[in-house]
Amino acid sequence: MSESLQYPHRRFNPLRRQWVLVSPHRTARPWQGEVNPTSGFSDVHYDPACYLCPGNTRAGGHLTPKYESVYVFDNDYAALLPDSPEPQRRDAPELLRADRERGRCRVLCFHPDHSLTLARMSVPDIRRVVDAWTEEYRTLGAEPDFRYVQIFENRGPMMGASNPHPHGQIWTTEHIPDEPQAETDSLRDYRATRGTCLLCDYAALETREKVRIVAQNDSFLAVVPWWAVWPFETLVLAKRHLRSLLDFTDAERDALAGILKQLTTRYDNLFETSFPYTMGFHQAPTDGDPHDEWHFHAHFYPPLLRSATVRKYMVGFEMLGMPQRDITPESAAERLQSLPETHFMDRR
Repeated sequence: MSESLQYPHRRFNPLRRQWVLVSPHRTARPWQGEVNPTSGFSDVHYDPACYLCPGNTRAGGHLTPKYESVYVFDNDYAALLPDSPEPQRRDAPELLRADRERGRCRVLCFHPDHSLTLARMSVPDIRRVVDAWTEEYRTLGAEPDFRYVQIFENRGPMMGASNPHPHGQIWTTEHIPDEPQAETDSLRDYRATRGTCLLCDYAALETREKVRIVAQNDSFLAVVPWWAVWPFETLVLAKRHLRSLLDFTDAERDALAGILKQLTTRYDNLFETSFPYTMGFHQAPTDGDPHDEWHFHAHFYPPLLRSATVRKYMVGFEMLGMPQRDITPESAAERLQSLPETHFMDRR
């Protein structure tokens, strides 16, 4: 890596067409800020008070069946509703604009065992989650009122997870949300001007440079992207140009399960804790257009910075100016890549 990159500089994110400030010299500063409790692992396989454990009554009063694999249901306290009315009259002031947003919110339990996380699940079990994600994307994306299907997981209380049971969410929206819309515009413009796929080209570049790769298999590449904002942020890229989960072969579904296992295990091994993060897939909108410009990828946004108890906050300059990070993406990738693929709890 160039010596000049050890000094403050900014990097461009071509997906969002935004800049991030990198300040490597700040890693030496003392920390007297908030210290959070560690995210420990549970040894409770069934919690009678957990509304996602098999056979329990959920917070909304519905009974969770005694499922043995994955389980999907409509969120009892959904942020979106399929029949929302128009929010205001037609003659409302332009500066007070509001639009209707219909949608559905689904919850996907990854496993009946309350104690597990993706990092602690087997690859075959994660593959069943991949199959469920694929079917949800297929089914929800076919509904004519919804133009985007967002699959995501909030892992750990630090990221706002309201329940420790292994689960994720799937939201559908009437309009394409801001983040995937910005990526759609960037991918489409890049293809129109260069005739190639932005993320295909980026994956090829990272494969050549090798300095930001964390893990890979035959079908997927996990890197700390050049433009990473969060300390140990990663981007999981399909090596083949796949628009969505629906384009995957059987082998690629296995490979996605495998790379998720590799990456989340390395996260846990970094500080030997149950590593918090927000993870989500970005893939082709379901608005009826072919979206040949789209390239399937996953974003991992983990907050931990120095240890299992010190997190990165997006405040001050980050909120008022632009995103900023301390450690370089290259040093973050080197640390993650050097970690073993065997979970630290299994090594004990």
